[in-house]
Amino acid sequence: MRSTPLLLWLVAAPAYAAPAWHDPVALRQSVEGFLGAQAAGLPGDVTIDMVPLDPRLKVAACPAPEVFLPPGARVWGRTTVGVRCTAPTPWTLYLQATVHVAADYVATARPLSQGRILEAGDLVTARGDLTSLPTGIFTAVSPLLGRVVALSIPMGTPLRQDALKTVPVMQQGQSVRVMSTGTGFSISADGQALSNAADGQVAQVRMPSGSVVSGVARAGGIVEVAVR
Repeated sequence: MRSTPLLLWLVAAPAYAAPAWHDPVALRQSVEGFLGAQAAGLPGDVTIDMVPLDPRLKVAACPAPEVFLPPGARVWGRTTVGVRCTAPTPWTLYLQATVHVAADYVATARPLSQGRILEAGDLVTARGDLTSLPTGIFTAVSPLLGRVVALSIPMGTPLRQDALKTVPVMQQGQSVRVMSTGTGFSISADGQALSNAADGQVAQVRMPSGSVVSGVARAGGIVEVAVR
């Protein structure tokens, strides 16, 4: 019976509480969910690759961790994502991830020489990870037709905006026809273009009265002026 007090002490003594750590799987899921929401508007199929967390990493359990993008980071290609906790134990982590965006893009179907006006046969669509391609590439063929190649381009090259230039449909000083159309009426008058303009660009025209109007340049020396 001498052991009874010891047994009672063991029963009555509070159990040792192991430290409560935040679940690393939950951390990963929070970051993936955040990146997925941020990437919802990107033009393609998005996949996210997270860099595995160090298994030795331990942070205190947090009831409401906040996921954020550090200054300068973006949801595109290799990126850094922050996670922070303010209570009960403050901490901040920075995790690494790669955001892939698989989509169609436009490439050259043949070698193109400088000055060539693009036709449908000059172009082909391919599929790839847009985040690994140069910035400013095109994802549709139709906007490129009729543009001029600014420099010689090898076959299979993704087309970038700085590799092309638009063809002016009117030149500075050219006589143009200003047209305005509405319900039940159509007005037109001659004027003089004040600058070069490609199809769809805003052009300014000096009218015979000396006034200047703005409209949208169209092929054939036409400037469409909206009715207000």
